Amino acid sequence: MSHEELLPGLSRAGKTTRRSFLKVATGLAMAAPRLSGARIAIGKSSAKAIFTYVGTYSSPQGPEGAIGRGQGIYLFEMDPATGGLVQRDLFPNDANPAWLEFDPSRTHLYSANEISNFQGASSGSVSAYSVDRSNGRLALLNTVSSEGAGPAHLSVHPSGKYVLVANYHGGTVAVLPILSNGELGPATDVIHDSGTIGPPRATSAPGGSFAISGHDKPHAHMIHADPSGKFVIASDLGLDQIFVYKFDADNGKLIPANTPSISFPPGDGPRHFTFHPRGRWFYSLQERA
Repeated sequence: MSHEELLPGLSRAGKTTRRSFLKVATGLAMAAPRLSGARIAIGKSSAKAIFTYVGTYSSPQGPEGAIGRGQGIYLFEMDPATGGLVQRDLFPNDANPAWLEFDPSRTHLYSANEISNFQGASSGSVSAYSVDRSNGRLALLNTVSSEGAGPAHLSVHPSGKYVLVANYHGGTVAVLPILSNGELGPATDVIHDSGTIGPPRATSAPGGSFAISGHDKPHAHMIHADPSGKFVIASDLGLDQIFVYKFDADNGKLIPANTPSISFPPGDGPRHFTFHPRGRWFYSLQERA
């Protein structure tokens, strides 16, 4: 079965390496009459500066065991003529806000906080911020459990009603409802990835490759809806699978699709994916293939 049959109306989705220190998560042309269509690309304005947000590893115990030297979420102003960046503000967050995402209205920003000890539980967290579009300032609304350790990726459902989060170290994906004021509510659904763990070395890797990967347990790495919002796709690096769900937008539930998963060669480690703009092709990046 083709991907267009599995996921009709596919368009685009879009993390840089977890191990990099600064992660440019997304940008916004705050004063532009129309926002950029690219999910993490910097928006464009012909006359005014562009506000850009940068997430960091900020915890003394970084998610990969390294010391995080960031201090939270940074706000930069970019000169569209030169590309030059000037730091304008800093919004403290000591919980590794490593992945950032706007809601469709660009009035709220959500951060996946890549920790494993939120409120004493083996879980990370997700924070909700309101965005002052006149100056780019963020105001923290609330923080809730991501329902799994080490959230590496999140996305906002096209309806603007849910945040979808992939918990790398916890091996889970979760659906968090967005309340009327932009705050997040407790998860409406949590799925624990399960299946056969792949080998540490990819069977399809080129000869002489010595790359090994996290094939010790399930590792949910990315989750994103198709543009119609009818389907949600989630990759698991440890299981060498991409899971496909139908999405119940009324109740915030993930329901296995008719073809519930797509398998990759053992050890490939599917990490991130995107859709062709015409909706006919699906592209997956394997970490170890």
